[in-house]
Amino acid sequence: MMASLSDVSAEAQNDLFEIWRRIAEDSVDLANRIEGELYSLFASLGRMPGQGHTRKDLTKRPVLFFSLFLSWWRISRM
Repeated sequence: MMASLSDVSAEAQNDLFEIWRRIAEDSVDLANRIEGELYSLFASLGRMPGQGHTRKDLTKRPVLFFSLFLSWWRISRM
C-alpha cells in the first residue's frame, strides 16, 4: 500500500516536487522511480512507525532516524 498524497503535508508535497523537478532535468524516468521509492518508504513508516534508532549526538528530542539508500546512476549530459 502506497502513501497517498493526502497522507503527506502540503509543505512536504512541495519539497518532494522540487526534488522531483531537479532530478527530472536529467531524467524524468529516474525522477519517477525515486518518487515511487520515497512514497513506498512513507507507506512503510505508516505501517511500522517505530522504525529507526535514536541519535543522541544530534538531538535530545524523542525522534528516530533511519538510513535511506537510493541508488541510481548519474546521468551525464552529452
